[in-house]
Amino acid sequence: MGKDKITAVVLAAGQGKRMNSKIAKQYLMLKDKPVLYYSLRTFEDSIVDDIILVVGSGEIEYVRKHVIEAYQFKKVNHIIEGGKERYNSVYNALVSISNTNYVLIHDGARPFVTNEIVDRIIKNVIDTKACIAGMPVKDTIKISDKDGFVSDTPSRENVWMIQTPQAFEYELIKKAYDIIMKEENIHVTDDAMVLEYTLGNPIKLIEGSYQNIKITTPEDIKIGEMLLSDQG
Repeated sequence: MGKDKITAVVLAAGQGKRMNSKIAKQYLMLKDKPVLYYSLRTFEDSIVDDIILVVGSGEIEYVRKHVIEAYQFKKVNHIIEGGKERYNSVYNALVSISNTNYVLIHDGARPFVTNEIVDRIIKNVIDTKACIAGMPVKDTIKISDKDGFVSDTPSRENVWMIQTPQAFEYELIKKAYDIIMKEENIHVTDDAMVLEYTLGNPIKLIEGSYQNIKITTPEDIKIGEMLLSDQG
């Protein structure tokens, strides 16, 4: 048997409305490089075999010139346009893959994914077929009712903040997406939900990092710059 092939799908098609910027968050500068650079660099330097980059409408040539060629990423084999919603973008990527065993799906607005996280995810997806990065919550979580009153307080030890990468056996996640894309009203916020909703496969929670933050608001850029300074 040969080595399993592993593909990373990096999503960079978001508009970043909460950033209050005309520039999409994944292209904002973090220190001296665009946010998107950092996660691509991690996957480039990992055991992942190839990368599919999903970008916004009309952005393919911009990204090819200013990110892929500028920083000499060799593993980005395909740059494709995303869709209206996140799940559309993921599906576009999945149908563009012709031959792989496992797929890691990652938000390009999470620049602080590390090789250690990627290695843990890959090791576990081969064992479990489905696993996702996350961290136990530090704060008490309250569930509200429709009127804004507390309806439940889940045990903190069982509650995780979910991150990316989320990793799956390719045929499994492709089948799940094939099913859900036929639905009329789709309400999913991550790839694990697609699998939960359609096929019900068990999904292993794998420790990511509290530093594996998503760049969503202007404050996150400041936090990101501090994290980069700490890393030297």
